[in-house]
Amino acid sequence: MTAAATTERRDAAAVLAVAAAGPLLVLIAFTVPLTTLTSTAEALGAGSGIQAWIMSAMSVGAAAGLLSSGAIGDDYGRRRTFLAGTLMLAGASVLGALALTAPVLVIARILQGLGGAAILACSLGLIGHLFPTGPERSRATGVWAAALGAGVAIGPILSAGLDALGGWQMPYVMTALAAAALAVAGRALLPESQAAAPRRIDVAGALLLGLGLAALLAGLTEGRSGWDQLSVFVLLAVGAVLVVGFIVVERQIAEPMLDLALFRRPDFAGATTAALASGAGVLSLVSFVPTLLERAIGTAPLIGAVLLLAWSATTAVTSLAARWLPTWLTPRMQLIVGLVGVAAGQFALFGILPEASLGRLLPALLFAGLANGVLNAALGYQAVASVPAGRSAMGSGANNTARYLGSAIGLTVVTVLVTHANAMPGAAGLAGGWNRAVLVSVGFSLLGALVVFLAREMTPASSPRSSAPIANAGRSGAARCQE
Repeated sequence: MTAAATTERRDAAAVLAVAAAGPLLVLIAFTVPLTTLTSTAEALGAGSGIQAWIMSAMSVGAAAGLLSSGAIGDDYGRRRTFLAGTLMLAGASVLGALALTAPVLVIARILQGLGGAAILACSLGLIGHLFPTGPERSRATGVWAAALGAGVAIGPILSAGLDALGGWQMPYVMTALAAAALAVAGRALLPESQAAAPRRIDVAGALLLGLGLAALLAGLTEGRSGWDQLSVFVLLAVGAVLVVGFIVVERQIAEPMLDLALFRRPDFAGATTAALASGAGVLSLVSFVPTLLERAIGTAPLIGAVLLLAWSATTAVTSLAARWLPTWLTPRMQLIVGLVGVAAGQFALFGILPEASLGRLLPALLFAGLANGVLNAALGYQAVASVPAGRSAMGSGANNTARYLGSAIGLTVVTVLVTHANAMPGAAGLAGGWNRAVLVSVGFSLLGALVVFLAREMTPASSPRSSAPIANAGRSGAARCQE
């Protein structure tokens, strides 16, 4: 290997390390309330309604900003947008650490989500630009997907330790410091990249979609406290109207933020559906397990977070190992296998109450983690392989938007079924609601697998008007056009 080739590989490894550190940090920040909510609520005097917002506010910000951040990154610089996201995450974390009231903390969490959106979208966009289609991209997107699982695994335990050492503010302080360090590393190591023919910023589309998704997620968050509130229906109605407005605008303008014709591409539609099903299915169900154990048998949040490692850590390891899957198992087939596999793992959680023994929980979580790792790796690959060259960050933003939206829907369904659907008191009521939640979440996963299965491989006739010709996105396919 020549010195130039060695230097190029070293540079690519540095870019991958920084790009993967982005989602790792975002997911650590996202999971902070899982083990610090009790101490945070006590310090700020937060009731159950505002606690739901502390848990969900970052999702609201992320869902609102992912697609627009990706589009802006593609057109005006993925590195520039990534760095802006790190600075916003750092500033929002400082605001969270200094918050004296719960509403201020909620605002800080929303801003964390907006910063995290830019990081998530553009980190995968940078990877999609730098690494060609084939084994190199499979390896790189597998590392990115593993970082997601690692963040979920590390975040709750790290936050609990920092909370014990210095109070609930310490996780926010450390997030701010880590985000600032990531900004420095990104400025030094990340190359700039953008589309060869940048588009104008779709201001109307960004505002309509961002505000629409924020209203929808706000309505779902409010609904977890009860569906008899007028605010829930107003928020959902406003969100639906704004999203419909977004669709109308995108169909009319010459340079839309999201070319809706992409949904006629089976690979893009399949990846987006799989991300939505992943969020509504396995992510929402498994993330509720620590809360369920706390309510049913009094398990401490930290113990629940450690138990969750069986799923999240396995997901991270499997995402890294996914590149060694046989070449005939294309990313599309990996989506199907992953969704069916997580559905099996979810179903294994049926009937775990009232005992909730480790013998029942661990095999189910381990199996779900194995399948979820395959699913995450395929989602990361398809998010950038299913869009035209030069739109990789937009593809990442669209895919992750679907995942966050699905997670919000699924978590609302699980919460409502577990806490409101059964009139029986105590553990029996929780058991009945949990079992119904398991079946519904399994249905989400299987429905997603069915949609991906029914989608066919892309044909040239199905390419949208804005797409450059793109070869088969499978790992054994031809190289994809890059700038």
